[in-house]
Amino acid sequence: MNNTALTDKHIALGAKMVPFAGYNMPVSYPEGINAEHATVRKSVGVFDVSHMGEFILKGVDALDLIQRVTSNDAAKLHDGKIQYSCLPNEEGGIVDDLLVYRLDEKSYMLVVNASNIEKDWNWIKRFNTKNVEMHNISDETSLLAVQGPKAIDALQTLTDIDLSSMDYYTFKKGTFAGVDNVLISATGYTGAGGFEIYFENKQADKIWDAIFEAGKPFNIKPIGLGARDTLRLEMGFCLYGNDIDDTTSPIEAGLGWITKFSKSFTNSEKLLAQKEAGVSQKLIGFEMVERGIPRHDYQILDAQGNVIGKVTSGTQSPSLQKAIGMGYVEKAFSKEDSEIFILIRNTPIKAKVVKFPFYK
Repeated sequence: MNNTALTDKHIALGAKMVPFAGYNMPVSYPEGINAEHATVRKSVGVFDVSHMGEFILKGVDALDLIQRVTSNDAAKLHDGKIQYSCLPNEEGGIVDDLLVYRLDEKSYMLVVNASNIEKDWNWIKRFNTKNVEMHNISDETSLLAVQGPKAIDALQTLTDIDLSSMDYYTFKKGTFAGVDNVLISATGYTGAGGFEIYFENKQADKIWDAIFEAGKPFNIKPIGLGARDTLRLEMGFCLYGNDIDDTTSPIEAGLGWITKFSKSFTNSEKLLAQKEAGVSQKLIGFEMVERGIPRHDYQILDAQGNVIGKVTSGTQSPSLQKAIGMGYVEKAFSKEDSEIFILIRNTPIKAKVVKFPFYK
């Protein structure tokens, strides 16, 4: 089991630690998931997400390699801009979803899911036919997500970078909490606003302590992976391994907006054909009409009891005080307000299809 540079901090704070993607991670703290969720929605919270993977790609052909392995059009990036994308496989599924950071014309950072670090590295390396310089900096890099409407107020005293002027999906490098060469990214997985901060492991304690000191007036709290999941689900953000995986196509998953056919990439011809022909199943959001909480892999039924799909993610939404979920269904049942049923303990429980995000 791997530890992050901040594992001792979490244990000292009374976190419930669980194995996640090969790491010992905090799932919640003593106040509990619902309280942590509310902190991020209303104020500001800090997630240690140092288990995520970071690759640096360098050289004159770095962009060419990224263009060939990712679905989005990275040629549209400029220095300081970030793009959400995915790595399609050759069968129509997704190797992983990721963020692409353009550091400069010949240098990029890719941020990948913790469970897929080795898999993604090997996949990209396989297509590296032009000797692009590749560096896996995952083990040396710490990452904190400071999320919530008070994130700017909590962090601004720690840096000269004007955080309020940063657009969504942009980043800047500079001094933060007295540490040089920190990358501050206006991104997150919560829909609550905020930043993700990348730095060397050796600076982790210093930066963690500085953030919590600066955030005291805003009642800043540490947040675990449990609330990270409920927050992302309320926004309808996909979780790799649940809502997207090696068998789900980006078109089925509603990720056509990051699948650009203005260039050629892995399996692009088949995905374009799928887009033009239409898909047989689609990822939908739904809310429960009757009482019951949907869970991963529960069957989705029509009114006659026929299986039409399955749940990929589900929870009791802390913000909305209702049960919500995501899942794949046959296309005929994917329209907004369609009536569906979730099979919970052998009982079909009524639900209806709704638009993302759940929380507005």
